[in-house]
Amino acid sequence: MLHFGLAKRAEPLSDATQTRDSSPPPEIELTLPGSAVGTIQYMSPEQVRGDVLDARTDIFSFGAVLYEMATGQHAFAGATSGVIFHAILAESSRPVAELNSAVPPELAAIINHALEKNREARYSSAARLRDDLAKLQRTLDSGVVPSSATGPVSRISRRPVAESTETAGFARRRRWTIAAGASVAAIVIIALAGVYLHFHRARKLTEKDTIVLADFANNTGDAVFDDTLKTALNISLRQSPFLNVFSDSDVAKTLKLMSRPADTKLTAEVAGEICQRAGSKAYIAGSIAGLGSEYVLGLKAVNCRSGDTLAEEQATAASKEKVLNALGHAASRLRSALGESLATVQKFDVPLEQVTTSSLEALQAYSLGLKMEREKGATAAMPYYQGAIELDPNFAVGYLGVASLYYNLEQEERAKGYFTKAFQLRERTSEREKLTISALYYRIVTGERDKAAQTFQQEIDNYPRHYQSYFNLGLVYGDLGNYEQALEAARQGLHLASNDPTGYVSLAGYTLALQRLDEARQIIHDAQARKIDNVYLHQLLYPLAFLAGDSAGMVEQQQWFAGQQQYEDWGLALAADTAAYGGHVGQARQLTQRAADSANRTDNKERGAIWQAISAQRDAAYGYPAEARQSATDALKLVPTSQGVESEAALAFAMAGDAAQAESLAEDLGKHFPLDTQMQGIWLPAIRGQVALDQKDPASALNALRAGSAIELGQIQFALNTSCLYSVYVRGEAYLAAGQGSAAAAEFQKIIDHSGIVWNCWTGSLAHLGVARANALQAKTS
Repeated sequence: MLHFGLAKRAEPLSDATQTRDSSPPPEIELTLPGSAVGTIQYMSPEQVRGDVLDARTDIFSFGAVLYEMATGQHAFAGATSGVIFHAILAESSRPVAELNSAVPPELAAIINHALEKNREARYSSAARLRDDLAKLQRTLDSGVVPSSATGPVSRISRRPVAESTETAGFARRRRWTIAAGASVAAIVIIALAGVYLHFHRARKLTEKDTIVLADFANNTGDAVFDDTLKTALNISLRQSPFLNVFSDSDVAKTLKLMSRPADTKLTAEVAGEICQRAGSKAYIAGSIAGLGSEYVLGLKAVNCRSGDTLAEEQATAASKEKVLNALGHAASRLRSALGESLATVQKFDVPLEQVTTSSLEALQAYSLGLKMEREKGATAAMPYYQGAIELDPNFAVGYLGVASLYYNLEQEERAKGYFTKAFQLRERTSEREKLTISALYYRIVTGERDKAAQTFQQEIDNYPRHYQSYFNLGLVYGDLGNYEQALEAARQGLHLASNDPTGYVSLAGYTLALQRLDEARQIIHDAQARKIDNVYLHQLLYPLAFLAGDSAGMVEQQQWFAGQQQYEDWGLALAADTAAYGGHVGQARQLTQRAADSANRTDNKERGAIWQAISAQRDAAYGYPAEARQSATDALKLVPTSQGVESEAALAFAMAGDAAQAESLAEDLGKHFPLDTQMQGIWLPAIRGQVALDQKDPASALNALRAGSAIELGQIQFALNTSCLYSVYVRGEAYLAAGQGSAAAAEFQKIIDHSGIVWNCWTGSLAHLGVARANALQAKTS
């Protein structure tokens, strides 16, 4: 593998040499059509222009290597690819003698002849170049110094020089000759060794290293490339299981520590500083420039501590439409140059246009969405993501972006439609995105938790350094009620990303669910000591204060939520649950209405409807069936097609004695979510069990609920608390109705013992009453 080697397709076999299979050999594209491949400083003028090449381009490249060996500098240099290309085409390299006076002028002449821009004036063959080097070597070895000349050695005359008149300049030339080697073979070997070392110096990264992406230097004047190419490069490099790109959120945090604004342009210098502060190994700087109707792209990976170039790649695109694919091919070569195995480069290397979009405008909109999400939040980013999929309706990653925003905004029903569309287009993504989209689809849309867990595990197996996969796997284990496994997955993710807020939220949430309250508090304290803070940490601080009887702590968290317009309703909903827990039903209704109104003001109708459906359950549980039916009806009117709203409302109708409405909703839920693990294991048993209780049929209720399993403890996606353990509560009521006091007490006690899951839900309050009734049933008064 050489910088200046060219691969050409051989002519088809003659009839005499054809195999028995007379079909012609398949066409194999050795390089990307319309792109120039190679390292830019060693390209010949004709290679830059995209002309048909021959062996003389190798001679030019070899001359560039000799020039670099003789002077320690590139023959043609510049800050950008465009400047270097201009120098190769139109400028002369700096004279060798100016950079190293010890180089014999005859060798400088050979180098200059090899670097002729007009290939007709260049050495016609490598043999001619070899002959001139050999003649110069023999002359120097003999002590006979040829006169200074500008032409090649084969064309200059020689005159004898007496030893007594040997000059200091000749002595310097002799010393240079000894250092360079004693023969032409030595010169060539050293040159080839230099090329070999150029490649193998690049193999400096390991699987544990992270890299920072600088913003592209856009020298085209076309704004469509602003941010777009960096996003495309990030997506392309994310295919690699070897490279670990420093995330945008981590970049934003580091900029904050550097007292720089979030929108600071990541020049090579800034990226290098971020790289050092974050303990990363290298940064990658990219550039694009116009060259006539073509585009020139450059990538350079730099060790941010030493400043050494680890690897660099260049490519040209024949048109604007071919820029993304040219960038993808350059990124693939860079991956290999940085030390990734050829096997994984080949296995995980989908063309960039396929894993993103063929529309630069769509990718530009998506890139702006990423930027707005990072700087101003999900709501500000939404129009850009929506614009991206409008520009390209087949942009799978764009749909994933919209789906993730809606999901994080607690608008699950809206999110599902976009997750479904992304899943339908998943073949138009990289392997990594395909696995992510599939796993999220199984968890959120179809509810197949086992499939989701298997797919996230496959993603971890392929990309063991992708920390978000561990967090996602932990969420699935939490859905299944396997909190120990969830905790272990979160720990592994946090080990890979020690400053990621999701890791601390996950650890604290799972330890709270496991009744390790002090540990959960310490995890949140550690996060805040690291200046890590988000809404989910405050969502956990509230129940920790509630379970500790810390009224001041609860007020403090309510005040924090009140200052967050997007999440004000969360604080109000938590306060409503607390009021109802203490028996203040009227106050709870008022707080719920305020929560619903607040959610509606921020276009979160689904959340507001869920608060109303939960309020309906509380009213029914505390003996207000008419109010319960009205609240459940209002919730369904607000958002009629939401899995969360329908589930909560169906249970409320069942508890309020409206069996017909409850059964109708249950039938609809069963029809639309036949594969959903929680629907089949938690919601439908609880709804049908409560309907059977209303019909005075505890045996049927117990049959519907059957024996409890771990999934009953699973976290509910659309609830503020982890879970109210509805199915456990209804089973306890069924045992009471059946006169089985001991069994009833065990169910209610299970709710009390899992306060870290139930938090301040009404079931937690009534579970104490349930235990008392069960004890009374057994004539226990202690």
